[in-house]
Amino acid sequence: MATFRHHRVTPWLLLAPQLAVVAIFFFWPAAQAMFQAFYVEDPFGLGRTFVAFENFARVLASAEYYRALGITVTFSVAVALGAMALALLLAVLADRVIKGAGAYKTLLVWPYAVAPAVAGVLWGFMLDPELGLVSAGLGALGIDWNHQLNGGQAMALVVMASIWKQMSYNFVFFLAGLQAIPKSLLEAAAIDGAGPWRRFWTVTFPLLSPTAFFLLVMNSVYAFFETFGTIDATTAGGPGGATRTLVYKVFEDGFIGYDLGASAAQSVLLMGLVGLLTLLQFRYLERKVQY
Repeated sequence: MATFRHHRVTPWLLLAPQLAVVAIFFFWPAAQAMFQAFYVEDPFGLGRTFVAFENFARVLASAEYYRALGITVTFSVAVALGAMALALLLAVLADRVIKGAGAYKTLLVWPYAVAPAVAGVLWGFMLDPELGLVSAGLGALGIDWNHQLNGGQAMALVVMASIWKQMSYNFVFFLAGLQAIPKSLLEAAAIDGAGPWRRFWTVTFPLLSPTAFFLLVMNSVYAFFETFGTIDATTAGGPGGATRTLVYKVFEDGFIGYDLGASAAQSVLLMGLVGLLTLLQFRYLERKVQY
């Protein structure tokens, strides 16, 4: 009996540090945001007034909010699909490398250790209009690069930095998925006359679909939330709000505009949007498995 109780308690003891981190840094702030969303608060904490759903009404009536929503959707689709496609390509190439495979894989995984803000600074320096080596090369090709003034170039900058930061995470999972595919299936397809391209789309990619779905969810969450540091370090939401995503607008309204109620309401809406997106993705996967 003592051994049984010991085995029941041990997993909870091992999970306790992670559960504490999640409770303190996720559930507690989320509960605070849901509470503040129904109040108009003094920016210095001197008082608050209950306004029910007035903050949500103001947010949903704002044209700037819908502009930020459109920018977020565009940015998230570009980052998620770009990071997954590039990681899949690199994983396929790395899986075929025989000599020096360990070195190639290590170099491809390294960018994941870089913080989002550091990735933003790195790419911002490379594409600096005056000092950047990449921007100088683009200038030699006749491309006038200045993301500080051009909104489209600013969006391209944060997308490239975010893809570079996330592709290593995707690479690890895609490579593991590729190595788990039985070689006999690919050999059988080759014997049947299927070329490399056909083998990939008819054998390899369908077997990678569970991994791809998992990464689609994780990359969507990454693009919605974790790219804040990259945007803040490179463009700070500019120029002219061209890179102001929903999560950055939450920061601007709350910490710069001191509109804590509207900022909290936006964070609640953002959490609901990501939750709905994840649910739809799971529903799609369930239907695909059934058929």
